[in-house]
Amino acid sequence: ATTAAPTAAPAAPLSPAAERNAAMRRAIAASMSRSKREIPHFYLGQTIDMSRSLAWLGQENLRRPVTERVLHGVLMVKAVALALREVPELNAVWSGDELVRRDDVNVGVAISLRGGGLVAPAIHHTDELTVEELMHAFRDLVSRARAGSLRSSEMSEPTITVTSIGERGVESIFGVIFPPQVAIVGFGTLVERPWISEGQILPCPIVNASLSADH
Repeated sequence: ATTAAPTAAPAAPLSPAAERNAAMRRAIAASMSRSKREIPHFYLGQTIDMSRSLAWLGQENLRRPVTERVLHGVLMVKAVALALREVPELNAVWSGDELVRRDDVNVGVAISLRGGGLVAPAIHHTDELTVEELMHAFRDLVSRARAGSLRSSEMSEPTITVTSIGERGVESIFGVIFPPQVAIVGFGTLVERPWISEGQILPCPIVNASLSADH
């Protein structure tokens, strides 16, 4: 006599939250696979001395309550927005086979979600906001992203994305472009390194910035 092989028990159904997370991961995987398959990425990197920026930021935050202090990451988002005024070719998206430059600078910021997954919603008119306004907009965006209450326009209208995993100690990141955008900027963690300034070798806070662009 033969013994039938045991039948595997059916997998337990996922909870609604777990199913949403799984669906998001599938969408991210599909989008990033398409990006690497269809976009001819090239990469540039630059090391930036942050001494002057952090000195300004320290003085600025001294006059603010703790809950209103500005994060150095917001300065980087602002810098990218201003750079797009100088290099408008990167403030663009693909529409079919046509490259369309955008007038509005809407920087998307990559936000990791507590349950897993990633979103990169836009801060609209980033170049026009003061640093204080940008800090408020950033806090609001992160809060609503993690609460699942982003607006459709925030998801569909970024013209470039900024990503950073510096909080995990990573010094450099070279991101994958989010279609239909044509570039993504990455920032690593702030680290202190020897730096030549006015003929002297001094310890300076530096950050590695990268650009992944569509060739």
